[in-house]
Amino acid sequence: MATVPVALAALLAAAGPAAAGTVGSSGAGDPYFPLAGNGGYDVRHYGLSLGYDPSTGHLDGKAVITARATQRLTRLDLDLSGLKVTGITVDHTKAAFRRDGQELVVTPRHALHRRQEFRVTVTYQGKPKPVTDPDGSLDGWIPTDDGAFVAGEPQGAMTWFPANNHPSDKASYDITITVPKGRTAVSNGVLLGQRTAHGRTTFRWRQSEPMAAYLATATVGTFKVERYTTPDGLKVYNAVDPREATAATPVLKKLPSVLAWESGVFGPYPYKAAGAVVDRAPNVGYALETQTRPVYDSAPDLSTLVHESAHQWFGDSVTLTRWRDIWLNEGFATYAEWLYAEQHGGRTAQQIFDALYASPAGDDLWAFPPADPGSGAHIFETPVYARGAMALQKLRTAVGDKTFFRVLRTWATDHRGGHGTTAEFTRLAERLSGKDLDQLFHTWIGTAGKPSSP
Repeated sequence: MATVPVALAALLAAAGPAAAGTVGSSGAGDPYFPLAGNGGYDVRHYGLSLGYDPSTGHLDGKAVITARATQRLTRLDLDLSGLKVTGITVDHTKAAFRRDGQELVVTPRHALHRRQEFRVTVTYQGKPKPVTDPDGSLDGWIPTDDGAFVAGEPQGAMTWFPANNHPSDKASYDITITVPKGRTAVSNGVLLGQRTAHGRTTFRWRQSEPMAAYLATATVGTFKVERYTTPDGLKVYNAVDPREATAATPVLKKLPSVLAWESGVFGPYPYKAAGAVVDRAPNVGYALETQTRPVYDSAPDLSTLVHESAHQWFGDSVTLTRWRDIWLNEGFATYAEWLYAEQHGGRTAQQIFDALYASPAGDDLWAFPPADPGSGAHIFETPVYARGAMALQKLRTAVGDKTFFRVLRTWATDHRGGHGTTAEFTRLAERLSGKDLDQLFHTWIGTAGKPSSP
């Protein structure tokens, strides 16, 4: 082995873009989506400025990403699918970049030091297209006949802005969207203002509480808008496609009471704003709990409204750390539906549990464990939702109502604005109940197959 003079070696270590240990990883380490997210930095804030023309499907974008390095960085990645990047700066200095699939690889002119706060500015343009998820569904920027339905779970955020696209990295957002006059652009948080000039309208939105990239939206369409403030100061903004208004209006009228009920069960509502976007997007096939303002591909029924609203606590405020823990989102939101029915004249949660348990052993309900579906292809299938909710009902019967509801509220409070894991939830339940719950969780969320007894 040839040796390098000490002084030269030190110089190379300080300046070389390929120096060992100074390149941020091209994924966050999630086995379900290996390329999702990136290593070496934490995003603090996204400032997104977008211009969209529904008639051509063209998007112009500028993203200003404020982040903090968690290691010394000579190179870092962002996730961006499609779209043409026209320029990148790091701290106002032009940076080199290249594309590698969904990875946007950025090489700053000067290395970033560990704990240094820095700003990456990316300009880009093109026709955004959705990605197809492992389960075959569309995800991301999905064109509609009058705009776009924008829903990013699990990986679609990268179809319309460069991001650290994994739930483990949450940030605040300012999202400004300019569209032709007559169209409405709806995003997360509070509407700071809108202005029309020269045939185009600009909407300025601010989401100040931490948000995972997959929960961001920039849905565009011809909407009927309703705005009001609840007695406790919550700013509500609903945008409804007129073709869905007849079916949607009676359900949306219940939103304040649903949020008040959920606040009573789960603890204070986590945000300053709320609302809904009801689009007509027949190619989508789902609703999504975009933070503060869920998006619905058509008029929702009451159970769906309850489900997506419950996600504001479970999934949005308390966000999963890895995708295998998706039952912490979907099982909890499904159980919220059961509780709502129980307390509003419908079947009890136990009756719903019993009906599900009657499913034969070969039913899809028992196909895999909710706490580890096995791949990204299964994270939105029945066991995650229904069997995840069944596990919560088993916990409720094991520890009693008083302790159970204390567990739910404590979980939402202690992890507010942050993250959680299955292991953390089980430890909390054991601590508050004083019981060993290993076997319960192992049976109901940790193993495949129908349990031998309900």
